[in-house]
Amino acid sequence: MGTLEHLLDNNQKWSKNVTLEDPIFFDKLADQQSPEYMWIGCSDSRVPANNIVKLLPGDMFVHRNIANLVVHTDLNCLSVIQYAVDVLKVKHIIVCGHYSCGGVKTVFEDRQFGLIDNWLRHIQDVKVKHETFLSNIDDPVVKVNKLCELNVIEQVVNVSRTTIVQQAWQKNQDLTVHGWIYGLHNGLLKDLKVSMTNSEEVPVLYDNAIHRLELSVTSPIK
Repeated sequence: MGTLEHLLDNNQKWSKNVTLEDPIFFDKLADQQSPEYMWIGCSDSRVPANNIVKLLPGDMFVHRNIANLVVHTDLNCLSVIQYAVDVLKVKHIIVCGHYSCGGVKTVFEDRQFGLIDNWLRHIQDVKVKHETFLSNIDDPVVKVNKLCELNVIEQVVNVSRTTIVQQAWQKNQDLTVHGWIYGLHNGLLKDLKVSMTNSEEVPVLYDNAIHRLELSVTSPIK
């Protein structure tokens, strides 16, 4: 039987180091959870939410799934959003995708992978919606990465159109929904400039973001 003693040892060292730096860190962490940020990201192990924005445990409320999707029938994701907005009163929801996303790549492959095909159907819908734009891109790497960006933009709209966010905005709650994308090749985040703070902004910012994307210079991002 394989053991994970090395991970438990790592935990001991980590806890000790954190306590040395801040003796009351865990006391404060156990007392309450009051993050300003919610992160909706991909399950990819190479995109650790807190690490890449240099935040401590307790600073970011995180939900992750394959290809950072926000589906209006996904009660898991919706429950996390509701808790973040209604209970934690986060001020920012960040939808963060990443370039070379495996889930996005899969929609370009004529293969079946099983149960996950049903989940990835939502990305297929994004691909079909923007088929004209994507069909004019010859480079397959660029094509995948542009769909990664399109997928983030579409998910930002999905978050903004949930009853949870709509009701928060109706109550003038301080809440902004952002769209970012992460480069595995350089560790840098890119703001897709689709930050929404009220219902009226949603269609305008969406159209502007899509227009910028269509005008963008296509260069491979590996």
